[in-house]
Amino acid sequence: MHEAVRRVEADANRSADTHLHVLPLPPAVREAGIDVYLKDESVHPTGSLKHRLARSLVLHALVNGWVGPTTTLVEASSGSTAVSEAYFARLLGLDFVAVMPATTSAEKIALIEFEGGRCHLVDDPSSIYETSRRLAAECGGHFLDQFTYAERATDWRGNNNIAESIFDQMALERHPVPAWVVVGAGTGGTSATIGRYVRYRRHDTRVCVADPEGSAFHAGWHDGDPSATGTGSRIEGIGRPRVEPSFVPGVVDDVVRVPDAASVAAARWCTDVLGRSAGGSTGTSLWAVLGLVEQMRRAGERGSVVTLLCDGGERYAGTYYDDAWVAAQGLDLAPYVGALERFSATGEWRVP
Repeated sequence: MHEAVRRVEADANRSADTHLHVLPLPPAVREAGIDVYLKDESVHPTGSLKHRLARSLVLHALVNGWVGPTTTLVEASSGSTAVSEAYFARLLGLDFVAVMPATTSAEKIALIEFEGGRCHLVDDPSSIYETSRRLAAECGGHFLDQFTYAERATDWRGNNNIAESIFDQMALERHPVPAWVVVGAGTGGTSATIGRYVRYRRHDTRVCVADPEGSAFHAGWHDGDPSATGTGSRIEGIGRPRVEPSFVPGVVDDVVRVPDAASVAAARWCTDVLGRSAGGSTGTSLWAVLGLVEQMRRAGERGSVVTLLCDGGERYAGTYYDDAWVAAQGLDLAPYVGALERFSATGEWRVP
């Protein structure tokens, strides 16, 4: 176990911190005293925010004695978490199985297999939890269960977690304490970590969860109903058909529902204006960010808003960046593209 922990910690020690990019904004917004930043989690060794989570989950399992030298790791994942967990499984010389919806992008499946993992696809997304438990039991493995353990596997007080990193990198900006941090929710672990951290450090920062259509988090938070359900999400990595155990509503200040067409349009817009390819969940968060920017302008509030570039758009070449796929999904991007183009030109934000 000591050697396994050393290998995982060595990976963290080799990794530099991720970059914080300034989003180019129209003059009217900048002159109003508002700045927007994206923390680029796509530069992790496995290409996404989930590299942090996977490292924490594997360490959590190791120090709890749940994983031995021949344990097969099993996870329920729509892609990016599994990519990162497959990486850490290979680092430890362990087998890895990802249980995932059959609709997961081919690019993500290829990445999991590249890292040495095996993909077990299911037609019913709601069956991934039980299928994962069954497969783990059958092979004497361990179900990592990101949806239960994400909020407790990460040290929310600091230890170079994503929240501490954001505030350290913001220290020399004109508004060093963000007015808002906006994130999506898949497990809910990131919003829990950031929300707890800002309260622990006594910052006035508010936390907003950007939730795609069909997800249960929006209804669960607004109605105070942890049993709320949804249909799932077309935006991979965020949105769930149920309110996951790792979602901590008490540290979230707002939840904004974002149409899928808006998420796709905003991801493409981000790629164009930032010059860095962005995935769909980044688009979801950016759409919510621009709504908060408008609220701040109307209230005469100056400040900064921080969100995440969760992963790169190259993983979605066959989906969000494929016009044929978009059309087959019945998504009309035009009204949302128009809103984003108007914002870029004038700073005016009007939701279609």
